[in-house]
Amino acid sequence: MKIGVIADDLTGANATGVLLAEVGFTSVTIVFGGEVPKENGFTSICVDTDSRYVSMEVAKDRVSNTYAELRKWGADIVAKRIDSTIRGNLGSEIDALLEEMGDDSVAIVIASYPDSGRVTSGGYLLVEGIPVQETNVAKDPLNPVTNSYVPDVVAEQSQLAIGHIGLGDVLQGPSQIVSKLQSLMEQDKRVIILDAVTNDDIDHVAEAMAAIENRVLVPVDPGPLSAAFARVKARKNEKERKYLVTVGSVTAQTGRQLQYLIDKTSANPVYVDAEKLATLTSDWEKEIERATEDALHKLDHEEILIITTLSPTSKILPLSQIAMKENVSEEMLAKRITAGLAKVTHNVMLKTNIQIHGTFSCGGDVTAAIFAESGANAIQLMDEVIPRAAYGKYVGGTFDGIPVITKGGTVGDKYTIYKCIAYFQTKN
Repeated sequence: MKIGVIADDLTGANATGVLLAEVGFTSVTIVFGGEVPKENGFTSICVDTDSRYVSMEVAKDRVSNTYAELRKWGADIVAKRIDSTIRGNLGSEIDALLEEMGDDSVAIVIASYPDSGRVTSGGYLLVEGIPVQETNVAKDPLNPVTNSYVPDVVAEQSQLAIGHIGLGDVLQGPSQIVSKLQSLMEQDKRVIILDAVTNDDIDHVAEAMAAIENRVLVPVDPGPLSAAFARVKARKNEKERKYLVTVGSVTAQTGRQLQYLIDKTSANPVYVDAEKLATLTSDWEKEIERATEDALHKLDHEEILIITTLSPTSKILPLSQIAMKENVSEEMLAKRITAGLAKVTHNVMLKTNIQIHGTFSCGGDVTAAIFAESGANAIQLMDEVIPRAAYGKYVGGTFDGIPVITKGGTVGDKYTIYKCIAYFQTKN
């Protein structure tokens, strides 16, 4: 899967390229006047047309020429990167791109960039809660922003019919968005602008776009929609892949991350009873056997197999009391729990005939236990998915050569584990 991005300035091209790299694409930015490479290992090319402050005619020519170059390169998706404060030749550049892409093409415009404080509601772009026309960009000497209503800003230059989908519909999720998009396209709207206030909203729009196959939908945005759409499309186009996710951390932060992953992917986890692992009795072996059987059964129909002790009803174990009862140290019992999770994970690899395309582990103790159980010697480090979440490949042992992402138990926000799995799905 290849994506080409046409950006009206260099820093914007870089920003979108980084977002694509974060979800697993191999990105490069082409500076204005540079050539798009014909053969390379890149899966994402962002091209700077340096067209924000030029005339509409010049901007349209540069977009058209860049599109032709990206098609020669083999782009499966072409996106239009716009300024996050809606400066520049928005309407004319959208028109130029759709003219090149044909009558079946439709621009899906989201001006939001939630991580940078840019959101849209009621069609209006707000920057940190303030209408963009009331911010400092309104004083831009070359391209002042005098209107915060995105449909009007696009219409100033566009000759195409424009539609708008409000936040109320977006919040209802992908199926409602699909319905509204199809309705507007049946009315011959070629530019459809949507509200979004969170990354989840943008993800839902991307999922809706990917579900529509009878039109060529073009993401037009400051970057988040383009990255989300490319990730979803790449996942749809790949053959079914299987990933093992082992989570042993019991922090509330990890719990939120795990629940978000489950909600987003509809995964059905294998819950391992930590209390039955916190022992030196035969209960440990029995729980390993039960959980392994459950995991092997679920692997047949789960793309993402989660193996965890962190269930919705789990509680912090009184390890000190259990240790006194069994006459062992608390550290010993804690290691029995992580060793049990590692054992189940390793058993799945040993006993299944299904190819595993990657493993994710959360928590240093769990990760170390998986290495010990599998006989791995090292990780070949290749990338950083987010700070303190490393991507690489196992060296030696049962998992030799299999991609792996490891993350500390206190790292990240509620989206983090989901982002790591999404990185897998695109990178592989």
